[in-house]
Amino acid sequence: MTATNALVPAGSNALTLGFSGSLGNLDAYISAVNRLPMLTHEEEVALGKSLKEKNDIKAAETLVTSHLRLVVSIARGYLGYGLPHGDLIQEGNIGLMKAVKRFDPDQGVRLVSYAMHWIKAEIHEYILKNWRLVKVATTKAQRKLFFNLRSHKQGLDAMSPAQIDELAKTLDVKREDVIEMETRLSGRDIALEAPSDDEDDKFSPIAYLSSDNMEPTKVLEAEQVVRLQSEGLETALSKLDARSRRIVEARWLANDDGSGATLHTLAEEFGVSAERIRQIEAAALKKMKGALAAYM
Repeated sequence: MTATNALVPAGSNALTLGFSGSLGNLDAYISAVNRLPMLTHEEEVALGKSLKEKNDIKAAETLVTSHLRLVVSIARGYLGYGLPHGDLIQEGNIGLMKAVKRFDPDQGVRLVSYAMHWIKAEIHEYILKNWRLVKVATTKAQRKLFFNLRSHKQGLDAMSPAQIDELAKTLDVKREDVIEMETRLSGRDIALEAPSDDEDDKFSPIAYLSSDNMEPTKVLEAEQVVRLQSEGLETALSKLDARSRRIVEARWLANDDGSGATLHTLAEEFGVSAERIRQIEAAALKKMKGALAAYM
């Protein structure tokens, strides 16, 4: 299924109700739905009652497809948010289907008037979930401010103080809230990586926001070093006899700078030759290396 075919409600007979040609692009879809026949009020009431009383799925399909052009028209008004037109239409179609499901023909209201609310609500929800600047617009007042401010702004120019005051009064929000939301609307997305491989790469955000310390292999290496310095080293030393451990600790672990005891100093301590201390040290280090292999 293509992305455009997904715009047609699942299970719909829309393809047999006036669609012609390929649905391979959005223009073809829009052209097709605009050719679908519109219903008279009497037809709409009859179909609505059939759906309500008999759960007639065919009636629901006809009600939906005859109003697809309405979704296209409403979705076109939200193109300024930078989201794909096809996605806006698809979300609006979901709202239309919800409206048809809840439509009561006995209320005397045309489906077009009733469905507009559901279509807009679904598109609003989609925009709020996907547009980066309004992820913090979670309250009803913030959402109302966002959509009204978007429609009041003229191009990229900032609103005048008088316009800000007027909008704040109309929506019953603080003047500061209008200014803050306008600032967010004026922001631009910045690519993390530079578009080329030249010297500009070093100035792109990815160059100064990334940290080598958090790179997975670096993290694993750091954890391994910590284990070797604590658990592994203690385990390896425990494998030595008292004299061998004393020699290794005195030679390699006594000072942080690595300046341990000399062979001659330890030779005097144990009453043996310096060569003998060297041999004991070599054997001890070899034994420790075998014990540390489990931590490598």
